[in-house]
Amino acid sequence: MKSISEAIQNLPEKTAIQKQFTILKNKVLVHPDWKTFHHQHPEITDQMIDRSLPKLLEYLDGTKNCEGCTCLADCQNMIQGYQPDLFVNGQAIDVSYNRCPNKVAADDFKKLQSLIKSYFIPKDILSATFEQFTQNERDRFNAVHLAGEFVKTMKDDPESAKGLFVYGDFGVGKTFLMGAIANALAKKKIQTMLVYTPDFFREMKTSIGDQTVDEKLEIIKKAPVLVLDDIGAESMSSWVRDEVLGSILQYRMMEKLPTLYTSNYDYAELEEHLSYSQKGGVEQLKAKRIMERIKHFTTPVYIGGANRREN
Repeated sequence: MKSISEAIQNLPEKTAIQKQFTILKNKVLVHPDWKTFHHQHPEITDQMIDRSLPKLLEYLDGTKNCEGCTCLADCQNMIQGYQPDLFVNGQAIDVSYNRCPNKVAADDFKKLQSLIKSYFIPKDILSATFEQFTQNERDRFNAVHLAGEFVKTMKDDPESAKGLFVYGDFGVGKTFLMGAIANALAKKKIQTMLVYTPDFFREMKTSIGDQTVDEKLEIIKKAPVLVLDDIGAESMSSWVRDEVLGSILQYRMMEKLPTLYTSNYDYAELEEHLSYSQKGGVEQLKAKRIMERIKHFTTPVYIGGANRREN
């Protein structure tokens, strides 16, 4: 196989072409990345450089696109998220494409997100972090501290991990804190299921018709970490309380699987809510039974402050 410089010798316009060839070759030879690669491979000959000039120029174009790139969406390379690397391939120099740092970070984030499952939870919550949770008030600082302790316990001794019951007014960041916990757990390779309770309970009622109640319950029951978000905001029925919520909590209690909650109610207020059904009956004993499964396996965490959704 002839090199480009050898092929040029037989062309009538060889002087102009040779001049262009020399310009392009010099462009490669002065590039700092090429100098580093050449130093690492002293076996490279001038003939190999001539023969591989198109690949070397392809490499330079690709690296130029990568300079200053900070966002995968802005990638200009042939294959988005892949940057060129040189390697010696026999008597030639070739180009391979490997993931750039932005692509690696994006893939890692997707991998983390795959460990966070959700039912009816806003997408922005799924990327929350502790660093984004403002801690300028005492109870908020305490909430983050207890959340961090929960994550640490889940990593070191999951069977002893006690869930959290986070309560407070609307818009103070209860759900956001749960998203931060889920992301912190994902980094420890621990899966979390976040469930917006009112919508989930409504779906369970509609699932009676297509006979998928048991299937959906199994998914929720067996989550390594379960978050029941906004419990108490739903319209309660005896069936939802006893057959859905009661079944979930009973299984998780037996299997020592931690459950976390957010609510606008404290323990006493939630118990009162659970004692009333849509049919107007009052079933305090059944509500108390559910609350015992909640209180015994959670630490209450109050978050106060202004409604941040209105700011």
